[in-house]
Amino acid sequence: MKNKTPGYRTYLPIAFALVLITGIMLGALLGNRESTPLNLIIPDSGTMPDKVDNIIEYIDDNYVDTVNRKELETDAIRGMLEDLDPHSAYITKDEFHEINDPLMGSFEGIGIQFRIEKDTIMVVNTIPGGPSEKVGLMAGDRIVKINDTLAAGVKITNTQAIHKLKGPKGTKVKVTVYRRGVPQLLDFTITRDVIPTFSIDIAYMVSGDLGYIKVNKFSATTYKEFRKAIRKLKEEGMKRLILDLRQNPGGYLQAAIDLADEFLPDEKLIVYTEGLHRPRRYAYATSKGSLENTDVAVLIDEGTASASEIVTGALQDNDVGVVIGRRSFGKGLVQEQIPLKDGSALRLTVARYYTPTGRCIQKPYKKDDFKDYYKEAYERYLDGEMENPDSIRFNDSLKYTTPKGKVVYGGGGIMPDIYVPLVTDTVHTFYNLMVNKGFIYTFAFEYTDKNRARLKKYKDFDSFNKGFNMSDSLYNELVKYAGKKGIKQSDSKIAASKEKIKILFKAYVGRNLLDEKGFYPIYHKIDTVFKRAVQVMEERKQEEENR
Repeated sequence: MKNKTPGYRTYLPIAFALVLITGIMLGALLGNRESTPLNLIIPDSGTMPDKVDNIIEYIDDNYVDTVNRKELETDAIRGMLEDLDPHSAYITKDEFHEINDPLMGSFEGIGIQFRIEKDTIMVVNTIPGGPSEKVGLMAGDRIVKINDTLAAGVKITNTQAIHKLKGPKGTKVKVTVYRRGVPQLLDFTITRDVIPTFSIDIAYMVSGDLGYIKVNKFSATTYKEFRKAIRKLKEEGMKRLILDLRQNPGGYLQAAIDLADEFLPDEKLIVYTEGLHRPRRYAYATSKGSLENTDVAVLIDEGTASASEIVTGALQDNDVGVVIGRRSFGKGLVQEQIPLKDGSALRLTVARYYTPTGRCIQKPYKKDDFKDYYKEAYERYLDGEMENPDSIRFNDSLKYTTPKGKVVYGGGGIMPDIYVPLVTDTVHTFYNLMVNKGFIYTFAFEYTDKNRARLKKYKDFDSFNKGFNMSDSLYNELVKYAGKKGIKQSDSKIAASKEKIKILFKAYVGRNLLDEKGFYPIYHKIDTVFKRAVQVMEERKQEEENR
């Protein structure tokens, strides 16, 4: 790459910058980091002689009842940030690891996937090679006690369970579990260790030379994972790729830049950032990309945000591949994270990012009220956008043109090149009800739990895919189960949804047994966006061959 200044890569060592989405629909604070923390020292509480500190001190000394000074400080900081934008945030010491760990590529804990089922911590899977698997904990175990303290039947939450089970490497935690078929409770002492987390759910060959990769976030290890997945698929004959960024809330900015670089020729602009107190900084593609001649379809939806929008915008604006799905979230603000002395942190919006054509895809917000901002994604269901793109209104003043003449818009997410509506047909109303209520998922989990001994024979995806299918009698059991839960439908509607429900049930059982590699290849049979992408890629291949 030629030396361009000011360059984004020269800026990286300066700031710990994040592209952060505080998504209410995603239920978490997630961020994109550039590099290392700012060399900034903020005085300890009470040493700054300003109005806020004086008021807090006066309240602490004179209020009629006892107050918690820490809580007053937290409320004051959050009150200030709430007047700025939806993505500036204060992270307390207690929240810090819960928010930041998912993007670090690992955490320290016991190595299980779990869910709260009937007020009990249920082990869904143990992490292969992790500390729980090593001591003998198994999928289906119910954790009754943690360190001899009752954890079942006490309305424990996911957050509480995480806090009790996670901890520094080398520390120990005792869990007491109930295992189906074993008369007595079992005790396990688990030594916590570093547990890897993965941002790529699956990479597999769809058919012929078409590969598929699902990226769930942009973490510190995403680019390394992506390169590994690409090498694997190329060895299996991949020449074209479906890159699935649906429901990807973002993550580290540099990971997004590196991934986009894989598809773009040397010198192509990927993204630039600019703020009142931050000069414009550019990120350009290098010559290292291994996918520059690989046709790609990028899948997006209303949950595609932040760093995943950077990748999508970079490819769309450079006329690389095709974007398929529904309009993305619309998050284009950049935050810097500043560590504070007490272990908390401040994330402050310092810039906006722009796609190569100059688009800022940040959707509008009112500084004094963010309710409408968070509700906007939900409003898309109500105004018809999810079913028909004609309801979307674009501002002509935010119109941009790509080098090949394609018109794109800023001001509120990225519109795909090919729109695929959300399926809400009346034919599959029983299916839709069952999915929305979570009954297929729950029924599949309970089925797997009751039949683990029989299902153990499926050691890999091929054996499971060929050997397991939902029988008609089991489907009828599911219908009865739904009836007991209040779902009543006509026989014709139940029959119309039969095959679709059977496929989703099989996918959920596959996930319970084999993790994501047992889920996606089966679920894709009823995934309308995925199926459209396969069709489009085949058409593009034929067009290329006919030239």
